[in-house]
Amino acid sequence: MAVTEKRRADTAQARDRLEAYLVRSELKKRTLAVVPLTGDASDRRYFRVIVRDAASIVLALHPESFSYETLPFVRIAELLRQMPVPVPAIIDHADDLALLVLQDLGDVTLQAYLGAVQPADHIGLYRQAVAVIEILQRRGADLDSPEYPPYCVAFDTEKFLWELEFFTKHFIEGYRGMAIEAPLRDALLTEWRHLAGLLASEPRVLCHRDYHSRNLMLSAGDLYVIDFQDARMGPDTYDLTSLLRDSYVDLSDEDSDALIDHFVALKREGRPDLNADEWERGFRGRFEMMALQRNLKALGTFGYQTTARSNPVYMQYIPRTLRYVTMALERQPQFGRLQDLLSGLIGEMF
Repeated sequence: MAVTEKRRADTAQARDRLEAYLVRSELKKRTLAVVPLTGDASDRRYFRVIVRDAASIVLALHPESFSYETLPFVRIAELLRQMPVPVPAIIDHADDLALLVLQDLGDVTLQAYLGAVQPADHIGLYRQAVAVIEILQRRGADLDSPEYPPYCVAFDTEKFLWELEFFTKHFIEGYRGMAIEAPLRDALLTEWRHLAGLLASEPRVLCHRDYHSRNLMLSAGDLYVIDFQDARMGPDTYDLTSLLRDSYVDLSDEDSDALIDHFVALKREGRPDLNADEWERGFRGRFEMMALQRNLKALGTFGYQTTARSNPVYMQYIPRTLRYVTMALERQPQFGRLQDLLSGLIGEMF
């Protein structure tokens, strides 16, 4: 089936499920409009339902039926609310229709808000977002339990390596159309293994896994976290890197450094045993290493969406992400060989 025909079929099927839920829940007669919302790069679809004499709601359609009690999104939402981290309320569900009914937080992502206000107004919201990461890590350790999905899966060497190979396949070969001969492929793989091994050895904490400006929402003046269903254990630099080296927004080096300082200060509170200066130096080095892997992985995703999914919207974010990769490499002499290899493949990076 052609891509366009499949999309039409998927849209028709989604509409059928929406209609079935609205009838079943007796919302049909009160529904004024059903509006498709822009989703992420996943296979979930979102619709806003505007209801007479009530607050609007969002219907999240999953690709397959599920069990509400074991759905990762539901279990992780419960975990985050205990911390507490602000997440959208789950209002209802229909397992057979693969549908969740969520609180409508509106349309203002952090990314959208930053584009509408002066840069001087950015830092306060970012400090809030950084504080949420500290809560995730600290309270995540307190609430550690195998009954919650994130504690049963982690970023390990194999996962980091898979993501780096994904970059090779979908960005260098797919998006850029570069043929990689066996000696060069082996050299890249050696570098990937080295980077993946270093990252996998870092301290593990609870990670959102995709903590950036598109997954932070502003609603009635409050900051909310969304798209957390893939949370897992990983390096303590992971979420901060996602936020401060975000492919979707520009953040000045000065602001980024100040926010790293803020995170370090939060981590040091109540830890008199911590050698603050030594820990901060080590953290900043690990931050750059995580930024390198994270942004290479993002380029792989953008290449995949463009070439395999015929979705060109992510092409606009590639130049910024390449700059982040360049920055991370320039700040880490240990990856000089990798810098040379990538320079030969993607010359405009350097």
